[in-house]
Amino acid sequence: MPVSIAVETPLQDDVRALVTKLNAHLLPLSPLEFQFKMTVEQMADSDTTLFVARDESGAAVGMGALKVHSAELGEVKRMFTDPEVRGKRIGSALLDAIVGLARERSLKVLMLETGTGEGMAEAHRLYTRSGFAERGPFLDYPDSEWSAFFELPLDAGPPA
Repeated sequence: MPVSIAVETPLQDDVRALVTKLNAHLLPLSPLEFQFKMTVEQMADSDTTLFVARDESGAAVGMGALKVHSAELGEVKRMFTDPEVRGKRIGSALLDAIVGLARERSLKVLMLETGTGEGMAEAHRLYTRSGFAERGPFLDYPDSEWSAFFELPLDAGPPA
């Protein structure tokens, strides 16, 4: 299935629908206090760039964002692929776009927080396949059994 990936505003109905699906997926996986969600309004801030994957009909089927915290640190946020199209490497393409933008902006490291457990196994595989390594908490995320943290150093060039 061919998809296109582009930077778009999150303030669109079909992106809001993806966020709703993502939030519904996450809801049963961990307590609310350990779910660090961004709203579409927060994703529209100037420090965040949202990539949207669209299928050949133009339907939004995935998303992922880069939030820049400093001149050195970027964070992957709101990664999601619609369950109906999983397994088609859309998540990999979105993550590649995020990593590419982080490199263009000369960030030194890209980090992310994600959930744990069976419901997050596919996400963990995606991140490790893409060169991310597990690490401890960063920024103000609490250390808990509900969170897994990953990082990708960007100053060494693209992974082999």
